Amino acid sequence: MSDTTYFSRVAVTDAAAALLRQLTVQHGPLMFHQSGGCCDGSAPMCFPIGMFIVGPSDVRLGDLDVGLDDPIEVFISQAQFEYWKYTHLTIDVVPGRGAGFSVEGPTGSRFIIRSRMLEDAELVHFGLGPGMSGGSSPR
Repeated sequence: MSDTTYFSRVAVTDAAAALLRQLTVQHGPLMFHQSGGCCDGSAPMCFPIGMFIVGPSDVRLGDLDVGLDDPIEVFISQAQFEYWKYTHLTIDVVPGRGAGFSVEGPTGSRFIIRSRMLEDAELVHFGLGPGMSGGSSPR
């Protein structure tokens, strides 16, 4: 019997996936960058691919399958990843004004992060369990 358990650091709600499909029709392929604070707090920022340049210190958290041909990549700064490495993030959408440069801004909705602590099996999978070296970035 094979182990089909799938572990991820990031997920998306059905509502957020539906909005991402609509935004992809309008803007083309998209990506997320989880900001580390400052002007827009810690909002997940959604950009057309190529409009935000991912730097060498950014960590790829994973990909979101929203029902399109290509997944939507999700990145976070290394510094923010260090704070959140024991956390699973879920991108959701709620009514409200979106972050300044994020593509959902004009829609009357905004993306938010919902988080939970990683479970024991996830901690082990990501190298963060007791007695482990502290884990590394997924990139």
